[in-house]
Amino acid sequence: MKTTDTPPAALPEEPQDRRPVTKVNPPPVKEKREGTVLNVFSHGVLVIWALLVVLPLLWAVMSSFKDDNSIFSSPWSLPDKLHFENWSRAWTQAHMSDYFFNTIVVVGGSLIGTLVLGSMAAYVLARFDFPGNRFIYFLFIGGMSFPIILALVPLFFVMNNMGLLNTTHGLILVYIAYSLPFTVFFLSSFFRTLPSSVAEAAIIDGASHTRTFFQIMLPMAKPGLISVGIFNFLGQWNQYMLPTVLNTDPDKKVLSQGLVQLAVSQGYKGDYSGLFAGLVMAMLPVLAAYIIFQRQVVAGLTAGALK
Repeated sequence: MKTTDTPPAALPEEPQDRRPVTKVNPPPVKEKREGTVLNVFSHGVLVIWALLVVLPLLWAVMSSFKDDNSIFSSPWSLPDKLHFENWSRAWTQAHMSDYFFNTIVVVGGSLIGTLVLGSMAAYVLARFDFPGNRFIYFLFIGGMSFPIILALVPLFFVMNNMGLLNTTHGLILVYIAYSLPFTVFFLSSFFRTLPSSVAEAAIIDGASHTRTFFQIMLPMAKPGLISVGIFNFLGQWNQYMLPTVLNTDPDKKVLSQGLVQLAVSQGYKGDYSGLFAGLVMAMLPVLAAYIIFQRQVVAGLTAGALK
């Protein structure tokens, strides 16, 4: 009996993908070159800007350790000897210690008051809807555009009538009023970026609005508080026009007035080494504050964009 071999069953053919194959072209070389040129140009501008900022600061620090003859004969050379007596003379004889203490009292009190009042006002304007909300907010915005020089004369008479002229607490109140518009504008935008679910959960648990603000929302706004605090610290520490008009008592002058007094009192003598030493003394707290809190400042400025 013959057996026939059955051929094996043919495997099903795989379906062929007939879609056209698109070739991925590499990016043109021209775009890479344009991007490289743009990066080189932007980095070059940043380097030039950094040199324009850093070199005068280094020159002032270097000049504070020279004597007057070296400052004029070789202004760009390093000091042959560190004259620390310039700093001691500026600290004691020029009364920079008194000016420094007065500035710390005024700026410290005004900074605390500005952050507390500004954060409370900004929180209410950002998180609550009530009649007149936008009107009050735009009043604060208008305060930023109002030049302070136009308010000096009426402010002088108001402070004089209230008995606050030539007083430390009066100058603190003026600094707070001067810094509130920018503080409210900055923090109101920051409070809008914070999640509202946390505050709603706290209110459901029985927390009052005051407790919710101080124990929950205010710690969450720490980056924004540090950022606006640094900006207010810079503005209040370097303020010269307001204390010159409202604080004429020699015993209560602040650091900016003390530097001008140091420059004027020398007359034709020109104690430039002591003047540079006093300038560096006034500059160091600002640099130290920014170096310590630079990460918080960047985090506070970018928090609104990231969220």
